[in-house]
Amino acid sequence: MTSGQAPGSTSGSTSGSTDAWTGGVERGVRAWVGDRSAAPPPDLPPDPVADGPDADPESVARKILLDQLTGRARSRKELSDKLASKGVPAEIATRLLDRFEEVGLVDDGAFARLWVTQRQSATGGGKGLARRALARELQRKGVADETVREALDDLDPAAEEAAARDLVRRKLRTLSRVDDQTATRRLVGMLARKGYGSGLALSVVRDELASAGRDEPQEPHSV
Repeated sequence: MTSGQAPGSTSGSTSGSTDAWTGGVERGVRAWVGDRSAAPPPDLPPDPVADGPDADPESVARKILLDQLTGRARSRKELSDKLASKGVPAEIATRLLDRFEEVGLVDDGAFARLWVTQRQSATGGGKGLARRALARELQRKGVADETVREALDDLDPAAEEAAARDLVRRKLRTLSRVDDQTATRRLVGMLARKGYGSGLALSVVRDELASAGRDEPQEPHSV
């Protein structure tokens, strides 16, 4: 033992808490900051005071209906489908829809008439649809056949023809580079997709081509 050296110790070594660190650095870091990977504490039991009472299903369903009717009318089937998608019980949905019908908030007849008016026109954001296409759309929305027929009875044939002419004139401006036969086929096909009968479609196309100074086309072989 050399002078100044503590009894029982040897040169180049330590003892007790001063032993050399032999663990990985990660262990030391986790020991210092705490192990963040430890399992979270168990969930606390529900607090009925803090959580408040469960929402009333009928109130929730009523809010869904009012939200859906904000901005535009909807058919009863559209609203029924929305309630079903939100898990509203069928009996609550039926009761509320019946009540909404009683006060006039749900009215398939009014909805169908408005739909025809908006979609039939070729201007102002309308699609220029003929009665056949309008009927298909309303049927897809769950409107009864009789209600669809009543809404279409209000459709003026002159307005339907005017819409067809508006569609043809707009489309014709994009067909200046094609021959009359091709233009006729494309125009008649466009009108057919919008529900117009072949007789009215061909008559309108011939008139509009003639008005545009193009030769009278032959009847297209196919649409």
